[in-house]
Amino acid sequence: MFVKSCSSTIIFAITSLFFLTACEPASQSQKTDSAEKAALSVDGRLIRTQQEYVDALSTIKAGDTLVLADGVWNDFEILLKGEGSEEQPITLKAQTKGKVILSGLSNLRLAGEYLHVEGLVFKNGYSPTGEVISFSEDADTLAYHSRVTEVVIDGFSNPDKFNADKWVVLYGKHNRFDHNHLVGKSNAGVTMAVRLNSEDSQENYHRIDHNYFGPRPILGSNGGETLRVGTSKYSLSNSFTVVENNYFDRCNGEVEIISNKSGQNKFLNNVFFESRGTLTLRHGNGNLVEGNVFFGNGKDHTGGIRVINADQTIRNNYMEGLTGIRFGGGFTILNGVPNSKINRYHQVKNTKIENNTIVNVDNINLAAGSDAERTAVPINSSFSNNLVINSNGQNPFKIFDDVSGITFAGNIANQAPQEEIAQGFNLQESDLVRGDNGLLQSQTAQAAEVGAPASLNPISRDDTGVAWYPKSGDAVAFDSGEVVNVESASELMQKIATVAPGSIITLAPGDYDINKQLQVKTTLTIKAETPRTVTLYPMRSLTFEIEDGGSLKLDGLNISGVKSPDNAGNVLIRNTKLPTLFNYQLHIHNTQITDLNVNHSAHVFDAGYRSMADHILITESVFENITGDILRLDKEQDDLGIYNAEYVTIKDSSFSNIEGAVAKIYRGGTDESTFGPHFRMSNSKVQKVGGGKRNKTGSSIFLLGVQQTRLAENTFSVAKVVTIDHTVGEPRTQIVTNTFTNTPMPVVTETFAKGPSTAIVVGNIAK
Repeated sequence: MFVKSCSSTIIFAITSLFFLTACEPASQSQKTDSAEKAALSVDGRLIRTQQEYVDALSTIKAGDTLVLADGVWNDFEILLKGEGSEEQPITLKAQTKGKVILSGLSNLRLAGEYLHVEGLVFKNGYSPTGEVISFSEDADTLAYHSRVTEVVIDGFSNPDKFNADKWVVLYGKHNRFDHNHLVGKSNAGVTMAVRLNSEDSQENYHRIDHNYFGPRPILGSNGGETLRVGTSKYSLSNSFTVVENNYFDRCNGEVEIISNKSGQNKFLNNVFFESRGTLTLRHGNGNLVEGNVFFGNGKDHTGGIRVINADQTIRNNYMEGLTGIRFGGGFTILNGVPNSKINRYHQVKNTKIENNTIVNVDNINLAAGSDAERTAVPINSSFSNNLVINSNGQNPFKIFDDVSGITFAGNIANQAPQEEIAQGFNLQESDLVRGDNGLLQSQTAQAAEVGAPASLNPISRDDTGVAWYPKSGDAVAFDSGEVVNVESASELMQKIATVAPGSIITLAPGDYDINKQLQVKTTLTIKAETPRTVTLYPMRSLTFEIEDGGSLKLDGLNISGVKSPDNAGNVLIRNTKLPTLFNYQLHIHNTQITDLNVNHSAHVFDAGYRSMADHILITESVFENITGDILRLDKEQDDLGIYNAEYVTIKDSSFSNIEGAVAKIYRGGTDESTFGPHFRMSNSKVQKVGGGKRNKTGSSIFLLGVQQTRLAENTFSVAKVVTIDHTVGEPRTQIVTNTFTNTPMPVVTETFAKGPSTAIVVGNIAK
């Protein structure tokens, strides 16, 4: 094994001898004689330093193999350029697969013909350019008939979350990207893209197959696609790209998992596992979607296929347990824009949707997106021989406009659809049985040749990516690690910096004066040994800071602000003020937080700019005598569709004498590429909240741009108004069975939509 001996950036071309300081793996084998070196290079020329690589490239020829020595190669910008042949490609590979690590500011570019790369790992860094792996040297020098296989890119993200880059970009023609492992892209930018920005990259016949696209976290903004084929500008050009036998595992970046933006592509036999969003035929005509399998398992916002444009064929696919709504539904056919610009929505026409199985899918949306702009309904299209079964007794079809341009015939369903499409369905009781292929099958439907064929066999996760690098498991959960017992404040301050992910710091009964800022660097629970027998006294302006990669749970504590410094704007918990790359969670359970009132504007939690919470959860907790806000999630006011929390859930809690708001959530702009934020509050009490003179919203709860809101069975007493502003998308608000005593009824405003509010407001009591 080799270790790095220096760390400086190198930029070079094959034909140039100019280079900056070389960074090279150090090894005892450097001291061996030439015979020993040759023995180590049985299957090619062993390369130990970046300078050796430059020298080797200057004489490279067809059939040559360069072998990078095992070790960490830091700040290594690799350009593999040469002219191989079909029989004798030029190869760059790892000495041992998985043991050549490209870190720091590193990337890989291919230029020429018949180039082959395998066995490398990119981790602990990011590309200094906009692409980690690029099938081009520059705009004029591309790769053709080249292949990248068994390469890993793991968390190789730009630390500036919204400094967008791409991990893999295919240019040129006849290239293949297969059996690779891409996981953990946390910053903006598509994970993988096919570019058609020149004639040399159009009609390219690329093949993307057997790759493992591992978990991609919620971005909270547009620009989180996992795969994009083409762009709007060139979407009327054909690509002829084949995407087959890939596994998309919890790819949750945004509403489009795959964004197709070109013509004549094939999406075959891919598996989408618990991935939020859809395979979207966003632009381009004449594409084929066949044999794909979507497993939602009831997870939020899991979707299937979204259909736009002309001459599309969607057949023999299987969709199960998908909960998605609107554009992210289980199956969606969109309305178009008349005489659409190339970057808007072209009308669905001449599209065939046949022999698909759609099981326990919440929403099949027809003519979706119908509004004043999107008025071009689907035409000359068919929906035939599909199997639609829902075990919950609900009809999944939602019709938003005229669907007479879609012919429905030969379908089987167990729930009666709407009258205007009912003639195309035969109703039968469900006889689904799970087959050996893991899919639910109907013997009746198979006999009638309806639904996906029994021969459909989804590719397994283990048959994608590489065998020598582990697939992603679940993220570290709260309370999943060791228990660390603590009896004093000094011990707490020491342990919080060193515990392993998932640990539970258990506090013995007593009082704890916290005179240092506590940095939360990992997933951590701080818990009272016996609930409410522990009191923390913050003695700094900031008590807990959640660093990038940290998450915090407070359980069973009392937290009193009576010893806080007499400063305006004290904060109990805050994200780091620097933009963060990784999403976090904050849970507060069975905890009492009181008397944050030594001075004005003392807040419980203040989100950082460009931070994203997967979930903020408050349960069975009490908040009293606080001069600021409980949750401040309103830092993204540049109106770019970015926001600070995906889910905010409050239940069985009480808030009294709060001068600020219980929650301020802001999501501005007109982007429709995300699902959140979500806000849910139930069985909670709000008394004397929102009346402070520094509460500029004048609200006890202020929600702007929240996509899903539910207020249920709460009591509001002498509180300021709940303000909800519906902006983009199709926001869903339910305000049900709440009691408002000496409190205005909630105000719901429709900023963009015309007509009455879409909010459901029922069963509430005003006193």
